[in-house]
Amino acid sequence: MDHRERLMRHSKEELIGFLEDAAKNWLAHDGLWFLAVEEAFDMDTAIRLDAKAWEQFSAIEARRIMKRLGIEPGGGLEALKKALQYRLYAYINRQEIIEVDEHTFIFRMNECRVQSARKRKGLPDFPCKPVGIVEYSVFARTIDPRIETRCIACPPDPHPPEYWCAWEFTLRST
Repeated sequence: MDHRERLMRHSKEELIGFLEDAAKNWLAHDGLWFLAVEEAFDMDTAIRLDAKAWEQFSAIEARRIMKRLGIEPGGGLEALKKALQYRLYAYINRQEIIEVDEHTFIFRMNECRVQSARKRKGLPDFPCKPVGIVEYSVFARTIDPRIETRCIACPPDPHPPEYWCAWEFTLRST
């Protein structure tokens, strides 16, 4: 029996649980990889290498989501909003989209599994902004090269208690 046949024997609820577990496992691996690099070298090196990995991963993730959902390249902000809902993060974090106007929206990560775990352990916010800039910019440009990404706030930046990071996406006029 192959993996598809095995999965077809489960309920929708069980399949959702498997997807959530897979997203948690992916994030755990990412964190463990980062810690190993930080221990072997230092925080700056770990962030630099993490950004390099995210540059490639974000494009891969965006292309796979586009293929799965039938999103055509150049689909603008509507395509990006749809794709953001299917990233691995979306299955384990709480996020929201705030419409600004027809050319701009704001994406907020309201609950972040990584940052919440650090907070519970009494640790400072993880300084993910340099990686986030690469990650969100590449993801958005893969969906549509006309989309510009601006960081509103992301640790180590101060942020309000209602979100950990916020990103503004604007569709440039051609």
